[in-house]
Amino acid sequence: MEKRKRRETPGEEELCYLPALKLRDLIRKKVISPVEIVRAFLHRIEKVNPIINAYCTVVPEAALKAAKRAETAIMKKGPVNALHGIPVSIKDVTLTAGIRTTFGSKVYENFIPNQDALVVERLKKAGAIILGKTNTPEFAAGGSTFNKVFGVTRNPWNPDFNSGGSSGGAAAAIAAGLGPLAEGNDLGGSLRIPASFCGVVGLRPSPGRVPSVPNELCWDPFNVEGPMARTIGDLALMLEVISGPDDRSPISLPEEKKRFLGAVKNPFMKGFRVAWGGNLNLTPVDHEVLEITQSAAKMFLRLACRVEEKAPDFGGVRETALIYRGLRYVSLYQDRLEDAEFKSLVNPLVIRNVEQGLKFSIRDLARAERQRSDLWLRVNAFFDRYDLLLTPTVPIPAFPAETVFPTEINGKAMENYIDWVMLTYAFSVLGLPAISVPCGFTQKGLPVGLQIVARRQGEAILLKAAAAFEHAAPWADRRPSFSGFSQR
Repeated sequence: MEKRKRRETPGEEELCYLPALKLRDLIRKKVISPVEIVRAFLHRIEKVNPIINAYCTVVPEAALKAAKRAETAIMKKGPVNALHGIPVSIKDVTLTAGIRTTFGSKVYENFIPNQDALVVERLKKAGAIILGKTNTPEFAAGGSTFNKVFGVTRNPWNPDFNSGGSSGGAAAAIAAGLGPLAEGNDLGGSLRIPASFCGVVGLRPSPGRVPSVPNELCWDPFNVEGPMARTIGDLALMLEVISGPDDRSPISLPEEKKRFLGAVKNPFMKGFRVAWGGNLNLTPVDHEVLEITQSAAKMFLRLACRVEEKAPDFGGVRETALIYRGLRYVSLYQDRLEDAEFKSLVNPLVIRNVEQGLKFSIRDLARAERQRSDLWLRVNAFFDRYDLLLTPTVPIPAFPAETVFPTEINGKAMENYIDWVMLTYAFSVLGLPAISVPCGFTQKGLPVGLQIVARRQGEAILLKAAAAFEHAAPWADRRPSFSGFSQR
């Protein structure tokens, strides 16, 4: 970039760990160019990605072309949007025009969409530069990231462990300094679980906050799209860009731009009513994880909050989650079960979800509707008394990379695949916004996340609380070391 102001520019690794807000500031002040930023990230991806397999597709030529356009606009003093020149990754279940989108499935191994998803449109319009696609379990079905097309995504803090799922590639990329921002989606915890495992920040917004377009299930309130980052400020910035109404989504919410970034500036928590919910009486929690998250919850006392140990009654939520999960999978895939090639190529876990869903009757669905309503009334009344609810994000730290899912916690067997993710899934069932923030490390050096939950459509208060916690217990400067790890 010509005529750059004379200031010291950061080295490559330092640059790759700068917050998006800082990168934006440096670009606007002409301290560093979008081209230099993109080249730095592409170089780091080339070095680090073979170890962890966070990106499944990288588009260096397209990214550099976009960066040059962004640089030209800066030099000509053209319009500069919210994410002008900032790199971002897109999960491999989200449509990207001209960029391979496999859904982690052999069925779509060579599929190249001719359109962008709405969230990608909005990111591009804001000036973001797409570096590539991040790995996901097949059809985003699972809490650990692996598939037959690209294999396992490994945890940057220790590649012998999994990155979580289903936005595991996104979380691993952020943690490893392979991009400041990532797009993902969350059904039962798919943004929050990998954020916890990888020591980054993942936000599940309220249904409709970020409209899912196109969508085969337009009225679906369970699967939502959202942002992932290393800092709360960056998360708020990205949420402002991707949120807002769209008539193609009948559940989309009104615009609340500028409210989210405003919420994280000078957050003040005095007098907030905070509940520590622990295991919500839903699942065992690993002893070390419980100790770390309980200690983190006490930080809110230092923030002048009123903290009590209290949890809502979540009776019936597990059955409700299973029935609605079954309904979703039957809606999406039942017509394909007769296709022998589809069944032979697809992960048996996906097929099992469909088959389990087909076992439920209309009476089961009716019961789930009633149970969800009862749950809502109880939990909504709880939030009349408390502003925030805290829990461990996941009841365990990251598990070994090749493990599909844990079968026991503290010696207690998990009866069902989703048992171990009920601390996140419970809030998906109710459509409440929730965020996972890093709050400590196990003795093995694996990150642990604290989940913060707010009342309906309470993203602003959620971001305020997370920003206050981040300020009191900063984590963004801690980075994984790849020394001693061989390329796999």
